[in-house]
This record gives sequence, structure tokens and C-alpha cells, in this order.
Amino acid sequence: MGARPSLVERLEIDELRSRTAGRARDEGFVAVGFASADEDPLRACRYAEWLGEGHHGAMEWMERRADERRSPQGLWPAARSVIALGMAYTPHHDPLALAEQADRARISVYAQGRDYHDTVKKALKRLARWLVAEAPGAEVKVFVDTAPVMEKPLGQAAGIGWQGKHTNLVSREHGSWLFLGAIYTTLPFTPDAMHDDRCGSCSSCQTACPTSAFPRPYQLNARRCLSYLTIEHAGPIPHEFRKALGNRIYGCDDCLAVCPWNKFASSAATHRAFLPRAELVAPKLLELLALDDAGFRALFSGSPIKRIGRNRFVRNCLIAAGNSSDQALGPQVRALTADPDPVVAEAAEWALNQLF
Repeated sequence: MGARPSLVERLEIDELRSRTAGRARDEGFVAVGFASADEDPLRACRYAEWLGEGHHGAMEWMERRADERRSPQGLWPAARSVIALGMAYTPHHDPLALAEQADRARISVYAQGRDYHDTVKKALKRLARWLVAEAPGAEVKVFVDTAPVMEKPLGQAAGIGWQGKHTNLVSREHGSWLFLGAIYTTLPFTPDAMHDDRCGSCSSCQTACPTSAFPRPYQLNARRCLSYLTIEHAGPIPHEFRKALGNRIYGCDDCLAVCPWNKFASSAATHRAFLPRAELVAPKLLELLALDDAGFRALFSGSPIKRIGRNRFVRNCLIAAGNSSDQALGPQVRALTADPDPVVAEAAEWALNQLF
């Protein structure tokens, strides 16, 4: 299709747009919207400011490919449109319910089921293949959290939600519980209207953060974020954040869980792949501390947790053990002071000092 579609072509592309949205829902996406692939100068400016303040921590890849993140066309110049999509993973239980159960470990809701990367990407590929078959000559690229794509601001631009004060996308229908994916295409779809910000004067997510990771609304300092520290951060967890970690061993749901918009989210919309595995809803710290590499890989096969590896995972469990006041964990913690990994051994020494 040319740069200036005729009326007939415009009607055809609008009809295809409608059918694409329907097909996306058939593939399990509860949210679908369309945005332009052009650069948004304001979005690019905010991203540059965030990087300039060092709030990305050790996630060097976010700076290394910054030019490609500025806009879809920065990554793929031929792109004309973005299809922004979301799958629901609304929890069936209160994500904060384990906060006072010191012998149990808290795993972020999104990691209690199957790895979303695999599920979302397979659905994106099926949708993309269908779209190319329906529009011969069209080109597409699919992305889910593995390329320099700014899924959250693109989701807002496509009208499926808005970036809340906790920086995550919020949906009026699904609250804070959406896995995002995107399809870039050469098709010139008519964009949806950008979603309005509906946070208003609410500051629940800001005050819920246990480490004050939000220097101001709509901006996150990853270096203070417990999700970043338990997942992306490879070294020892800074001492100033260890008590705040509580019994969280993978991620943190606090800022998401307190969002008032979640009252409209129904767990009935949850994709079946993201239903929690029973053994990950409230696992015992004692059992997790005993995991060797083979045991870790077996337990977390098909889980996003597997990617951080046994050592980083056990490091997190040791900090939680140190916060538990449960001296029954002492023998297992003491054994880990001799762990070959120096980060694990240091965390074990710290935990032992907290327990006794």
C-alpha cells in the first residue's frame, strides 16, 4: 500500500484492523490497540532523562540500544504501525497475603505460572502469521520483552492503558496485571487515541514501596527497586535494602497490588498458562535453601525464575531467612556459609548473624 492510501484502500485497512483485533482476542489477548510507529519526542526525551540519572542501574542494555528504543522506527525504519497487546495474569489470591508468614517465601505473581515470554511470543507469532496471510506483502516483527521496545508507553499510545505513577501500565479493565507484547508492521493502521492518565491524586503505589524507589511520580529508580535487586542485580544485595526485602525472594508486587484500579480486574480473565503452580504460591524457605543447581533447574523448569540461576536465587532466600527470626533455619543457613559462590556465602554469614 502506498504512502497515501485511496479511499478503497483505507476502508480495506480499517476492516483488516477490526478483524485483527478480533483475531488477537481469539489468541488470548484481552487488550489490543494500534499506535503510530513514528517517534514521540516527549517519550524519547523522558527516556533520555531517566538514563541520564542512572536510574536503570546495571541494566546496560537499556543504554546501549537507546536509539532503537526511542521509537519503533528507530529499531525498524520500515515500520508504519504498532499493534500493542496485553494478556491478563490477574492473581486469584492477595499478592500481599504472605507478608507476615516469615517461614514462607514470596514470589511475584507473574512468576508463579509458566514463563510469559514463551506464551505471549507464541501467540504473537500466530497472530503475525495470520496478518501476513490476510495482507500479502505486509511485513511484521514481533516483540515481547526481549528487544529494545518500550512496550508500556506504546501501550498507552495505543489506548490499552496508561503508565501509572509506578511506571507500569494500568488498564481500567485489568488493573496492573497485564503482560505486554507488540507487533510492528508496515501496514498503515489508523491509530487509537492515547489513553488518558487516570491516576489522579492517588499515591498508593508511591507510599507502598518499601525502599522509596520512586524519586517522583512516574519515575522509578531501579537501583532501589526490590524487583531489580532480586532479579537483575548480580552482586550482593546492598545492606540498606536487606531488611526491606522481608520474605520476598523473586520480584515485588507491592506497588502493583495496592493500585485501586485492580478492583475492576477479574481473575477470570487470567490466561490459563499463568495460573499459579501450587508449589510456588507459598513455598517454604527451608526447602528452597536446600536447592542445589540440579534441584533449582528441576523446580523452575518452564518458569521465568530459572533465568536468574541457583546462586542468585539462594542469595535472595538467605536474605529472607535472615529476616525471618526463625532459628530453625539456622543449620541450613550455616551450611551455606561454605558455599563456593562468594555472594551466597556472604549472604549466609549475614543471615546467620541476624538469626543468632
